[in-house]
Amino acid sequence: MIIFDLACQHDHQFEGWFQSREDFDRQLASGLLSCPHCGSLDIRRVPSTVHLGRSGTQSDSPHRESPVVAPAVDGRTGAQQAFRHMTVLLLANCEDVGADFAEEARRMHYFEAPERSIRGVATPEEYEELVDEGIEVFRVQRVKPGDLH
Repeated sequence: MIIFDLACQHDHQFEGWFQSREDFDRQLASGLLSCPHCGSLDIRRVPSTVHLGRSGTQSDSPHRESPVVAPAVDGRTGAQQAFRHMTVLLLANCEDVGADFAEEARRMHYFEAPERSIRGVATPEEYEELVDEGIEVFRVQRVKPGDLH
């Protein structure tokens, strides 16, 4: 699963979840993508805030927690339900490659392994190396099905 930050011609920003970059391109070319705010079909990818440069005032510690963005849902219960839903989707649609995540992400990026949705663990250094290589990855808190109360 790959997640792109998208925007329409009116600069309404939203996320899109796709099986691959080719899936995104196919849906965009077929007119299947529209802005959830205004319905515009003029959609483009925008830079992810996760990949934007940090200012010199922020800590660059590799052990710092990743930023987390909550969906725009009213109330605490709604946010918890949205988080559970997102987690269930990730667990169901991504192959768990465990500690081999960085290696497998590279293999897929360099067409040495079939492209698919994967999840696993990586050190902060491995994560930064993947990003530096242009490999699209994102960090989430490790959650197992039993953790969803």
